[in-house]
Amino acid sequence: MKSMKDIIIGQMEKGPEIMNEGAVAKKIGKDIITEKNKTDRIVRSIHTESLNLIVSEIHQVTSDAKAIRFVSADGYLPVFEAGQYVNIFTEINGVRTSRPYSISSSPKQRGYYEICVARIPTGFVSDFFLDKVKVGDKFEANGPQGVFRFNPVFHYKKSVFLAGGSGITPFMSMTREILESGADREIYLIFGARKAELAIFHKELSAMAELHPNFHYHLVLSESDSECNFRKGFIDAKCIKDIVGEIEGSTFYMCGPPVMTDFCAKALEELNIRPKDIRREMFGARQDIQNEPGWPSNLTGDEVFKLKIGDKVIDAKSSESLLISLERAGVRVNVCCRSGECSLCRVKLVSGNVFLARGVWARHADEKFGYIHSCKAYPSSDVEIEF
Repeated sequence: MKSMKDIIIGQMEKGPEIMNEGAVAKKIGKDIITEKNKTDRIVRSIHTESLNLIVSEIHQVTSDAKAIRFVSADGYLPVFEAGQYVNIFTEINGVRTSRPYSISSSPKQRGYYEICVARIPTGFVSDFFLDKVKVGDKFEANGPQGVFRFNPVFHYKKSVFLAGGSGITPFMSMTREILESGADREIYLIFGARKAELAIFHKELSAMAELHPNFHYHLVLSESDSECNFRKGFIDAKCIKDIVGEIEGSTFYMCGPPVMTDFCAKALEELNIRPKDIRREMFGARQDIQNEPGWPSNLTGDEVFKLKIGDKVIDAKSSESLLISLERAGVRVNVCCRSGECSLCRVKLVSGNVFLARGVWARHADEKFGYIHSCKAYPSSDVEIEF
């Protein structure tokens, strides 16, 4: 008895030919049973959810920063785009937490991922990586993520990179990819640092500028003596215009502490740069969250509130995100970017009040049904949440 599909095909023009070709394909074609889940396996090999990494090399790049290279324990590292990051998990003093680190190595080489860790005042994870981690240590990480990336198809050929502090790391990946592949691009990298000795990758960047006429590197120091040979001050509109010259037909990228990128954003606005020509990396919450615009004036940052989740009640400091408080208490939270971008750490706010820092990519549904990003939410009263 013919199936409905066979009846319909048989009534089509050249239907009998199609039926015959189908019968032949069934006899000599691939056995689809053996091919089951092949697509999923291929996709997972390129966009894996979890990586097992081993520290292969550690290099001191400044007195307070190290470049750390990771190889795969499984023999394969997924592809990534210059500018993306990996979220690395670790356990410190019984607290399982993670931090996203931009990949500074070029996506053209696939033997290792390189990140750069700079010491942060009162840093929890940065101190661990700089003082404790050694070659051979093993870590778990999420696969490459992030929307702050170099796109040679849609972005202008002239790129202006505005970096501050450890925000130089994604630009290292972009610069290495462009220069090492001989791409027809022109790069202006303006790097803001307090002092020359704190400028991460400064020697390598200077050497790259000498070798490649299409790469223009400028270090701008906010703290320097009168004998300093580098530009002094901040990356303001005049600084950008003086260095870049003709700014039309340029794509601007910013990465650094929120204070720095806020300042640069105003400079680009003064220069009448269109928002569509600006790419800004989310850099996580600022350390001095009390100085964030909109911070409740009645809070000092030292208050400790009660955070209830299910049957568990924990302490939550007003100057620490709910995510940090949960991790300190041993509560596992799905997390990746820690910058309000990826949405993995969303929780439902059942009761209480929180301060939401800037940079959260909240969906309309989140706002409608009371979901918040725990990485950017700070308690301003006793709070109850649920996953």
